[in-house]
Amino acid sequence: MDININIAINNVKKYSEQSRLLQFRNCRILRDHEIITEDFWVRNGKIVDPEKVFFDENVSADVQIDCKGALISPGFIDLQINGGFGVDFSNNTEDVENGLLKVAKGLLAHGVTAFCPTVVTSPRDVLPFLKKRAGGSHGSAILGAHLEGPFINVSKKGAHPADYILNLSEGFKSVVDAYGSVDNARIVTLAPEMENASQVIKELTDRGITVSLGHSMADLHEGENGVHHGATFITHLFNAMPPFHHRDPGLVGLLASDCEHQVYYGIIADGIHTHPAALRIAHRTHPDGLVLVTDAISALGLEEGTHQLGQKAIEVRGGRAMLAESDTLCGSIATMCQCVQFFMKAVSCSIVTALEAVTLHPAQAIGIQHKKGTLQFGSDADFVLLGDGLNVWSTWIAGECVYQDTTCPQPSLFK
Repeated sequence: MDININIAINNVKKYSEQSRLLQFRNCRILRDHEIITEDFWVRNGKIVDPEKVFFDENVSADVQIDCKGALISPGFIDLQINGGFGVDFSNNTEDVENGLLKVAKGLLAHGVTAFCPTVVTSPRDVLPFLKKRAGGSHGSAILGAHLEGPFINVSKKGAHPADYILNLSEGFKSVVDAYGSVDNARIVTLAPEMENASQVIKELTDRGITVSLGHSMADLHEGENGVHHGATFITHLFNAMPPFHHRDPGLVGLLASDCEHQVYYGIIADGIHTHPAALRIAHRTHPDGLVLVTDAISALGLEEGTHQLGQKAIEVRGGRAMLAESDTLCGSIATMCQCVQFFMKAVSCSIVTALEAVTLHPAQAIGIQHKKGTLQFGSDADFVLLGDGLNVWSTWIAGECVYQDTTCPQPSLFK
């Protein structure tokens, strides 16, 4: 690496850690559903209103940073990711802490500043280790676990182990018995047609946990009943649920249902798991609820070739993860940046629409939009600098530069 680039990177990191007030210039900003040309101000890990600084404090920036024309977007948020870089959250009980750190660190290169580590139907010893944690140079923030099961319909279990699937016969007690505690949970996916599901949905919602409907055989009425009791999300739309039918659209019908509150839905836009036409249908039906998720597995970030992951031999070839010596897909290995790029092209939407599907919408889906997923004043200074193709130039958490792609233009200090 060129020594001047090294110096510039180190200087930006130093100032972002130590300075009271940073001013990012020569940039565009995604704010209030549009891209504007305006300077961007950060202090003490928060986004600040420069007018208040000028008029109330009568001070100027301590440091001015040249962004070289980059687009500043809120950091990406992934609400469903099963692992990556050789780590599987559901089968890594012997070294959970290091596994989480490895994934959290690896995601920085792809613009992800916060995520929900997702565990499929599993024994109860997994959840206590998936603790919430602030982001920083060590990696993306952990928002809490996404518990994808075990309270799902066995007819739509997908890759979930049938032996661990449970019912809700004892209501919320069944949930506590399954995981011991839900203190580290942010999202719980369950099938709304299960006995006592309505009671459990309300209890989880009252505790501030987002309930997502999925891995289900529910008809539209059962789905609407789940929403009525507090569910606000749908897990990987079109996958692990009955296909749309004109007389009973099932959970897919919630996109056009007259629900009392907003319903969001996760969708995988990797060019493999969801056809571009299906992406267009979902987006045109309910654009404000669309949340891009990677649903990535442990093969994310691994080189092409054969890898032993848990009990399975997986072959990564042509951008796909297959069971070794077969043509059977075994999960997504797309990065969030790739999903954004593919989605924008597939649905012919604006940059703003594509970026809000990985920033504002996921934040809204779990109720953290007042501090993440946005560049509003007072929000956490978690953001990414993007090039014209939406490739990640650098990633910032709490106003600190935590990742730089050194092949891209580097932010530098104004002279």
